[in-house]
Amino acid sequence: MIEKPKRQRQAEQDPMIRRHNFDAVESNFTEEQVKQEVQRCLKCKNAKCITGCPVNINIPEFIAALKEDNIEKAGDIIRETSFLPSVCGRVCPQERQCEGKCILGIKGEPIAIGALERYVGDNTDAKSTVSVDTGKKVAIIGSGCAGITAAADLRKAGHRVVVFEALHKLGGVLRYGIPPFRLPRNFLDREINSLKKIGVEFVTNVVVGKSITIKQLKEDGYDAVFICSGAGLPKMLNIPGENLNGVYSANEFLTRVNLMHANRGDAPTPLKTGEKAIIVGGGNVAMDGFKSVKIVYRRTEAELPARLEEIRHAKEEGIIFQFLHNPVELTGENGFVKKTKLEIMELGEPDESGRRSPVPTGRYVYEDVDTFIVALGTGPNPIIQSSVESDGLNLQTDKKGYIVIDAETGKTTIDGVYAGGDVAPVGTSNAINAMGAGKRAAAAINSYLANK
Repeated sequence: MIEKPKRQRQAEQDPMIRRHNFDAVESNFTEEQVKQEVQRCLKCKNAKCITGCPVNINIPEFIAALKEDNIEKAGDIIRETSFLPSVCGRVCPQERQCEGKCILGIKGEPIAIGALERYVGDNTDAKSTVSVDTGKKVAIIGSGCAGITAAADLRKAGHRVVVFEALHKLGGVLRYGIPPFRLPRNFLDREINSLKKIGVEFVTNVVVGKSITIKQLKEDGYDAVFICSGAGLPKMLNIPGENLNGVYSANEFLTRVNLMHANRGDAPTPLKTGEKAIIVGGGNVAMDGFKSVKIVYRRTEAELPARLEEIRHAKEEGIIFQFLHNPVELTGENGFVKKTKLEIMELGEPDESGRRSPVPTGRYVYEDVDTFIVALGTGPNPIIQSSVESDGLNLQTDKKGYIVIDAETGKTTIDGVYAGGDVAPVGTSNAINAMGAGKRAAAAINSYLANK
């Protein structure tokens, strides 16, 4: 009996070494591993892996090209729908999307689609193909996943595309929110440079809503606008002591580490870290320099929203998870946080769906802490929405401040203005879904401009 090939694994840094550096956790497949892994693909006629991908990459076809040893063809196939293979291959939750639909996963392990996409992205270049100039001009607000994706599709269609970024570096949450050991910056820069090569223009240090408004963009001759400014407003716990030094939102902490290198001792504005760190929430925050790191989560491990791979990596590196606990108070000394009071939770009775939500018990434990990070997600920054309102334009938002859009097109209540990504979410908030929003909006803008 011939033994079926096993799923290939990317080599990883030793946990006790990588916990002290920001180098990539995983390395790429070798050529031999790629050859082994692609042989496992069944090339299903009704490929569910494609439907599991928010940008509908033709996964069986790019894998078939790899089987033929034609990596350039594989790269072309992926970039027909995704301009960010090196990024998506690293940060997408494949286990819940493309790999989660792979038929091999029913009785075994799915194809390592993410690792193969990453390998192709890292070893091929984007082709510089642009349609005939249309004479139309499009403004994109934000250079994150949705903005970069929309920029690629709109520029390929022949429009002049200008991307406005509020920060001094490009990439949005890909740069300030994802640590370099998950997404090395040279690969992010490489993807952005590919856009520059096809003529996409980038303008940094421009806060749309302050430096310039939507109304002014339209007056300056932009035929369409795509708002994908992300959700940069941190959600906090609103508990006593949250204003103490040493308490950060995940947004601030990650931005200061990833953009300002505040984890270094020679940084102009270094972070005061101490020895014990507590993170509240089920996401992932990059940290180095602590003797103890603990993640406090009010629900169970099964409900953690983080990728399974990242949870495994965190445990290997000695990060402790404390489930069914919820912070209710912080206390300090000389203005700095020193202790947190955690209420013990327990699972209540199941609801109609069978889900058991955590309920407070009235019992508490106390933990020492030097750095306390709130990682409960973010909401929409209201700068653009408020500036539009003051300009007398009707941009509809929901009660949480998110921009209301048509889910299929991204169209807002202002003619020629579209939105997508975390500022106008449809479904789960992650990189690949934001890319899907960018593609939908670009298609709708192309159609709009064709009839203008």
